[in-house]
This record gives sequence, structure tokens and C-alpha cells, in this order.
Amino acid sequence: MIIFIVVIAVLVLAVYLFMQQPLFGAKPTGKRLERMLASPHYKNGAFENLSHTPQLAEGASMPKVMYEFFFNKSKRAAPAQPIPTVKHDLKNLSKDENILFWFGHSSYFIQADGKTLLADPVFSGNASPIGNVKAFKGSDAYTAEDMPEIDFLFLSHDHWDHLDYKTIKKLLPKVKRVITGLGTGAHLERWGYNPNSITELDWYESATLDGFTFIAQPARHFSGRGFKRNGTLFISAVWQTPSFRLYLGGDSGFDTHFEKIGTQYGPFDLVILECGQYNHAWHYIHMMPEENITAARQLRAKMLLPVHWAKFSLALHDWDEPINRAVAEAEKQQQPIVTPIIGEKIYLDKVNTTPQWWRELN
Repeated sequence: MIIFIVVIAVLVLAVYLFMQQPLFGAKPTGKRLERMLASPHYKNGAFENLSHTPQLAEGASMPKVMYEFFFNKSKRAAPAQPIPTVKHDLKNLSKDENILFWFGHSSYFIQADGKTLLADPVFSGNASPIGNVKAFKGSDAYTAEDMPEIDFLFLSHDHWDHLDYKTIKKLLPKVKRVITGLGTGAHLERWGYNPNSITELDWYESATLDGFTFIAQPARHFSGRGFKRNGTLFISAVWQTPSFRLYLGGDSGFDTHFEKIGTQYGPFDLVILECGQYNHAWHYIHMMPEENITAARQLRAKMLLPVHWAKFSLALHDWDEPINRAVAEAEKQQQPIVTPIIGEKIYLDKVNTTPQWWRELN
């Protein structure tokens, strides 16, 4: 019995020491914590969703979910061939171009009206603190070193597949301004970012910088880099440039906020919404592909870019199931959709014709 207690104590200590590493970030303190405590969305020590949002759906259990994740994944959870990519020199783009490049999963770069935005960049090839969630072969063609100067770094929340320590550290000299949710700045400060360069927003708060306006909006999700959940705020955002109106979706389950945002701020020239890494067991926090299309319609999207797929396997489905279902539903609901190859140049102000490239892979 004594040996058992000692072993447990050693394991707990090892986990504690591991979680003190810089990659886990930092807890909000001081004035940052005071702002969080004053938020109407922060209750009982955590941020809450607008609607009741259980961690797992009715009838699901964590042991069953974990068993299925490790032992019952699809045999096609990852593509058998490398993901195709197109490589552009992002450091020498014409400032006159209004363009977007998708890097797989939820990472993308936008140049609009001469300003640059980089969203949720993960360029380390991994989406886990222990290195066990590897990027698909071919999907990591772009690196932090390939990025130009970044006017706005948008971070929707602090999950590992959206906030990558190695990437954020390498981007530090290139980033002028960070836009994120309440509390997330604590991680960035620990990693060397100047607090004066970080703008943290609560839902419905806005910030106008050099004529470009960000309006933080709800997302139905959660946050956390360790065992504690919802210690920082998860957001989506309306981004208004002089010429364009875009919606940056982050991660979210389906809820009433999409229709409200569409009514108040739509139509949008482009909306970017997640369509992968879903399961009925956690459908409250990740949309099904068909809901992705319905959300785009409610947002009054002129064009939809489905993301959160083609780089990491974080669910049980086939790697290409999300986009197949999304494309089929888009046709059904007559929602314009763009499906670029990773790194392909997409124009914000021109018609884009993108092939269904994934159908050529196994």
C-alpha cells in the first residue's frame, strides 16, 4: 500500500512539474484577472457559453470517448498520400492584392486593404503538448519563417491546435498587434510578448486599429491548455476593413449567435467556419458539416471557407468526410463555398474556382 501511494505521488508530481513548462502558458493575474471577473460571461471561476453546453452529449461518457479515440478511429483518419500544397512567397506579395492563404486546419493568412492578418497559426507539425498529434504528411509546407510582417495576429482561443507555443515564439519579432479573448494574453506575456501589443476583448467589445475594426463575438466552445477549462475566453470575430467585412469563426458548436451576428453585421464577403473534428458525443462544441453550411447561411455569407480539417486527426471520422459532407450540403442549400488547396491564393474581390482536390487522394 505504501509503495502504491508513493508511485501515485511521484506521478502527480511529475505531471505538476511537466505542466509548469512555458508551453502551457500562464494563468491570468492582476488587472487582467480583474477584467475577467467583471465580465458578465465569467461566473463561478470560469467563462460560460450563452446556451447550456455540456462537455459531452447525453448518453456519452469520457471513458467511452477516450477508448474510441485511441482504439476505434477510422482506418482513413489520415490520408494515405501527402496533402498537396502550393507554395507562395508571402514576403513579396503585392500590397494591392486582397487575398487569403489557408494553411490547413484553422490557420490562415489574409491581406486586405494593405494590412495582414494571421489566424490561429500552428506551424510546428504538432497539436499536442506531448507531440502525439502529428500533422498530415505534406500539410506543413509553410513555416513561421515564411510569414511576412503581421499587422494583426488573431487568436480565437488557447487550445493546442489553435495556439501553438513554438509557432507563437518564432512569430514574436514579426507581430505588431495581437487580437484575442480575455485572459489569453497571459500566455503571450509569459512567452515574451509586450503587453502593450496585446488587445484582449470580451464578447461584443470592439477595437479599431488603423481603420480596421475587430468586434469580438461569441463562440460555443471551451478553452484550456491543462486540466482547468474555460479559464480564458473563446471568441469569434467580425473583421471590418475599409473594403471588406469578414467573419472569423474560430471553433464553435451550432447556436443562436450565428443568426444574430448575420442580422446585425451581415452580409459578409467571406465567413470562415470549422467543419471538421466533430462527433455526436461532443456536438455541442463542434459543428457537424451540415450545421457549418446552415451557419454560413444565417451569417449571410457571400462565400464560405470551411476549415478545421486536412491537417490533424482529432476525431473518429475519415479525414475527408467533413469536406465531402460540407460540399454536398452547400449544394443543397445553395451556399457558395471555396475549397482551396493548402497555400493556394484565394482572392477576396474576384471569383475563385477551386477544384475538389481531396477526391484524388485515398
